[in-house]
Amino acid sequence: MMVSLFANDTACRRLILVSLIAVFFSVDTTAEDHQVSFRGDVAPILIKHCVACHCARKAEGSYRIDSFDGLLKTGDSGIAPFSTADTGDEKMVEFLRRLTTEDESERMPLEGKPLDDSEVKMIDQWIREGVSYDAKDPQALLQQILPSQQYPSPPEQYPATIPITAIEFLPAGNELITGGYHEVLIWSLDGQLKRRIQNMGQQVFSINLHPDGKRVAIASGQPGREGDVRILDLLTGEIEATLARSADVIFDAVFSHDGKLLAVAGADKSIRLIDLESLEETQVILSHADFVTSLAWSGDDRQLVSGSRDKSAKVFNVESGQLLGSYQGHGAAVRGVGFVSNDTEAISSGADGKLHRWKIEATKKIAEVSLGGEGFKITSSSSWVLVPTNHHQVMQVDPVGNKVLATLSGQKDWVLSSATNSDATLAASGAHNGEVNIWKIEGQELVHSWFAKP
Repeated sequence: MMVSLFANDTACRRLILVSLIAVFFSVDTTAEDHQVSFRGDVAPILIKHCVACHCARKAEGSYRIDSFDGLLKTGDSGIAPFSTADTGDEKMVEFLRRLTTEDESERMPLEGKPLDDSEVKMIDQWIREGVSYDAKDPQALLQQILPSQQYPSPPEQYPATIPITAIEFLPAGNELITGGYHEVLIWSLDGQLKRRIQNMGQQVFSINLHPDGKRVAIASGQPGREGDVRILDLLTGEIEATLARSADVIFDAVFSHDGKLLAVAGADKSIRLIDLESLEETQVILSHADFVTSLAWSGDDRQLVSGSRDKSAKVFNVESGQLLGSYQGHGAAVRGVGFVSNDTEAISSGADGKLHRWKIEATKKIAEVSLGGEGFKITSSSSWVLVPTNHHQVMQVDPVGNKVLATLSGQKDWVLSSATNSDATLAASGAHNGEVNIWKIEGQELVHSWFAKP
């Protein structure tokens, strides 16, 4: 099932009700067939069953399993996890004993389903082989050391349309890229499918073009399970890097204007800044209390604005990570953000159906424009912005003049994403029912429409 980033918003529950494709691949692998890899074999098991209760946010028994270094340390029990204890019938490593004991008050996961026999055998073999570590930094979070995941292949033909939560024009201006099911799809502007690039997360939430025009960042994931950002070479279709791996979805990934940094927003409430030369995280900002849904860079790349389901929009200093302002004026989830007026002001849209403009220094609202419906991610141009809404429209707004310039109508369902071409003469939008529309912005002429379904 594909799940929208707005899954917990009452007004948006209909976005969950999209039954799609039940395609799962199972591989029967016997642990004894190979040398067990911690990063490839053991870490995924720990992430699946253990990390939720044994991480920085919730370290049950003062024991953390979200890094190799934490895994080796002793919790409140005082028993070293990889020491050998006499269970009465046999001697067993404490960590393994807690996974297999029949005493439900001690067995892990507590009050959860026991590990499968194959998973227990994998951990057992890894312990017998010496509790080895095959990544670089033992303090790194497990999600960060996982090998790039090979996602399931999509079906040749989709049995149903999917919500278009991400859309972008390609540099030449004659093609469009949209999110698919475990893939991205490249279309001509008349709706002909040109290419399919696979090995993406289950649902694509953001597609952002690098300033060099040669790469895109694809933010995707499966709610409550996994998420990452994949840097895609548009010419070859190859995945150059997998970044910001998480145990939940990534909602946005945006390149700085100079192309040196990538800002990433996720359901784990974090904002991460990644140096694209070293591929290392330079900042992790934990200021929001709920999903971080959208990001935007200031024109000089010195500030970053974020929107969150916690009903706030925040501005940060990129170099220091310092919070410069927190705008609380929406009173509802914030889903789109941007900068205006030489980066001294910010704009934000969301579930309250308004585009807010506010002063960053004082975080004080200056003006608002009615969108006629709930607003999603903002697409910025030099003098106006596009805001897709759940009223089946894309609103073209002058945020400084505080007025709606045009209404792009014609879609038959909630509009979830929008984009403009390089010279801002065309607009594209993607809807919940899988429909893509292309307009000429001048005159609001609808020129092409199709359903983005292979």
